[in-house]
Parts: sequence; structure tokens; C-alpha cells
Amino acid sequence: MTLIAFYILSSIVVASALFVVAARNPVHSVLWLILAFFTSAGLLVLIGAEFLAMLLVVVYVGAVAVLFLFVVMMLDIDFVALKQGFQNYLVIGILLALTLLAEIGIVVAAATFGGGETFNPNPGGPTNAEALSNVLYDDYLLLFQMCGIVLLVAMMGAIVLTLRSRPSVKRQNIAQQTGRKRKDAVELKDVRPGQGIP
Repeated sequence: MTLIAFYILSSIVVASALFVVAARNPVHSVLWLILAFFTSAGLLVLIGAEFLAMLLVVVYVGAVAVLFLFVVMMLDIDFVALKQGFQNYLVIGILLALTLLAEIGIVVAAATFGGGETFNPNPGGPTNAEALSNVLYDDYLLLFQMCGIVLLVAMMGAIVLTLRSRPSVKRQNIAQQTGRKRKDAVELKDVRPGQGIP
């Protein structure tokens, strides 16, 4: 059962990775990438690395792919043309949703009926989450921190690259705000009794 689940999930990963490259629409490409990440998490569950599978779903699907999607949404894409083709892609979207549900069922069935020895390769030792955290936060702590800095710089670069000035959008000028004088910010009006300010 585990071998059949592996072949099914790996073929979906390869097909979705090909669609990431072949898709003409960048939004569809990101959605195919999310499918590839989700299916890779299923493969990690099959080999007993459930911590890595959860990490892949939370970090990549929940953060990086959403960041990619936001960056793609900032590009100049004709969304009117995208909405016109919604009915054409409705069947494909339903099939992809059913594929994700089938993957969850396959992984659960393989974990339940595929034999427990593949899911616990080291019964007397630490769990894979403990072993991975020992290696990650003891042996490779500096490299782990450097990877976090690289991801932070990549996120800042994506924001800077997509930031462009539009005349219709008001922007803050922090130097002008902090450097203003009191006479520029406050205006005193001499209001006579019984009269308002014109």
C-alpha cells in the first residue's frame, strides 16, 4: 500500500512541477507550486518524517507560496481576462481539489494499513522531531540563522522590486514629517466672539 501511495504522489509531484514551468499565467504557476509542496509533504509523511511534512506545509505553503502569490498579484496582470476564463477552469479546479482530498486519503490509508515499521525506524531512540532539532539547533545553528537572514533579504528584495511610485497613491515622507517646524504644523486663528471660522 505504501509503495502504491508513493508512486501516485510522486507522479503528481512531477506533473505539478512540470505545470509550474509550463503555465503561461503566473498565478496558475504559483497554484501548481502549492500543489507540488502539498504532495511533497505527503511523500514525507510516507517515509516517516511527519515533522518535516508539517514544516513543509506551514513554511512553504503557508508562507513562501503565499509571498510568491502576493508578489505575482503586484505585477501588471489583466485580471479581467482571468475572470472571464473562470468557467473554463472550473472543472480543472474541482479536479485539483478532489486530487488533494484523494492524497489525504491515500496518506491516511498508507499510514494506517501500510505497516507501522516504516513509520518508526528507530523505536528505542528519539523521535525524528527530537533528532532533527538536535542536529538543526546544535550542530548547524549558525547555518540555520544564516538561512533565515537570506530569506529575510529575499523578502525585502521582493518588496523593493515590486514597489513603484504611482501618482494617484499618497505616500508618507517620513523626513518631512519628523523635520517639520511648529509654525508649519499649528496655525492660530483669532476668533471673535459670536463668529465662527470662515
